[in-house]
Amino acid sequence: MSSDLKIQQEIVALIPALQKFAWRFHRTQTDVDDLVQETLLKALKAMHSFTPGTSLKSWMFTIMRNAHHTAYQKSKRTTVGTDNMEHRIPAAPFPQEWAVRKIEYDRALKAMPTVYRHVFHLVIEDGKAYDDAASECKISVGTVKSRVNRAKHFLANHMGDTMSTVAAI
Repeated sequence: MSSDLKIQQEIVALIPALQKFAWRFHRTQTDVDDLVQETLLKALKAMHSFTPGTSLKSWMFTIMRNAHHTAYQKSKRTTVGTDNMEHRIPAAPFPQEWAVRKIEYDRALKAMPTVYRHVFHLVIEDGKAYDDAASECKISVGTVKSRVNRAKHFLANHMGDTMSTVAAI
C-alpha cells in the first residue's frame, strides 16, 4: 500500500475527531460540516507536506485552526459602511409617481406668492448664490434666505411633504 493511500485512510479515520474539534469554533452543524470539509480538502492538497512519523491528528487540527482563522479574517473584511444599507436608502419612486409629483410641484409653484417664487426660482432652480439673488432682486441676503425658506415651507404644505423632505430641497 502506498504511503499516500495510507495517509488518506488515516485522514478518513480522523473525521469524527475533526467534527468534535470543529464544535470549538462553530455552533451549528452546517458550519461544523463546512469547516471539516474545508480541512479535509486542504489536508488532501497538502498531503505531500505531511512528515510521516509525526502526529497526523495534530497536523489536521492545525489545518482546521488555520482554516477557521482564515475564514474568520475574511468575514471581518466586509466593506465598511455598506452593512444593511438597503433599509437606509429609499427606493426610487416609480416613473408614474415622479410624473404625479411633478404635477403637484408645478401646481404648488403656481400657487406660491410671487415674491417667494421669484427668489426660490433664482436660488433653488437656477442655483444662484444668495448674494447674487439679493443683488438681482435689490433686497438683502437675509431677506433672500427668509423667502427661500418660506418658499420651501409653502411647497411642503401644498405637496403634503414633511420638513425633512424640504430640508433636502
